[in-house]
Amino acid sequence: MGIRLSLVLTAVLAAVLGACSPRVSTHGNLPDPDLLADIEVGHVNKNEVARILGTPSSVAPFDSDTWYYVSEKTKTVAFFEPEVTERKIIIIRFDKRGMVKEFKTFGLEEAKQIEMVERKTPTAGNELGLLRQMFGNIGRFEGKGGK
Repeated sequence: MGIRLSLVLTAVLAAVLGACSPRVSTHGNLPDPDLLADIEVGHVNKNEVARILGTPSSVAPFDSDTWYYVSEKTKTVAFFEPEVTERKIIIIRFDKRGMVKEFKTFGLEEAKQIEMVERKTPTAGNELGLLRQMFGNIGRFEGKGGK
């Protein structure tokens, strides 16, 4: 009986510890660094960039000659908030001929941390009582004839 109990406890402990292992997720387009080396300013056009890196994550809304490749790796342990471990933003700008004019890479180090505000904006109508809701519109509207 003691051996069975220890086997069951070992199995339960292994399952519990296995559930605590971190889960790593990759979001976005994370190009291989070797592929990035193939992009040379003035020598590569839009079609070649699309062939090398794939479709961009985003194109600038008012400038179709600016492409963004955005990727992020997060690590989540059990029920805790995910932690961003790596973020890469690649900005590629093209000239009027469609050739690469500028190539920039930004990482997590350049990111600005934005504090979320926890305040809530009150919405009109949420504080009305039952009677106010039922009888609040009486006398506010005119009849069909405008009287």
